[in-house]
Amino acid sequence: MNLKYENNMKKYIQSILLLAVAFIMFSCEQERLDPILTTADGGGTLNEFVAYDIASTDPTGSNVYGRVVFYKTTLEQTLVQISLYNTVDNLMHPALVLEGPAGTATATLLALDDIDGNTGEFSSSKFFVITDTAFYDSLEGESASLDANVSIFLSADDNTIVASGDIGINAMPITTD
Repeated sequence: MNLKYENNMKKYIQSILLLAVAFIMFSCEQERLDPILTTADGGGTLNEFVAYDIASTDPTGSNVYGRVVFYKTTLEQTLVQISLYNTVDNLMHPALVLEGPAGTATATLLALDDIDGNTGEFSSSKFFVITDTAFYDSLEGESASLDANVSIFLSADDNTIVASGDIGINAMPITTD
């Protein structure tokens, strides 16, 4: 009985080893693919942009400041990126595009995403997407017509403007491309 058991074990071990060798031999044969270097429709790099300063306006001295950058995409959208310094930790700072120059009581043209006080950037995404195809062109150049500013508020409950910056016809961009 022991001899029969040993022969069966040898057959099982040989079968397992044969399967393992066959598996290794066939799994090593993989096709190497060249990378696809083209870009999907609407993708690619962002080559056109305009940037404006956002300066501190808080009378209590929080000194929140930074920059807003508008990028033009190949899909005629405008991407907005805001980067702020000295924001208040654990607070969400509403960011709005307001009509008229900074410091004037004006109407809201566009509500952007909130700025996370822990990071100084948009809370939900790196960019806010403006789908209006004419928005970017209204910022600068021959067709500049946007009379607005970007204002950052202390919180949703406190409408103190802690930072703002003129955009469009109210300011010269700090950098463009």
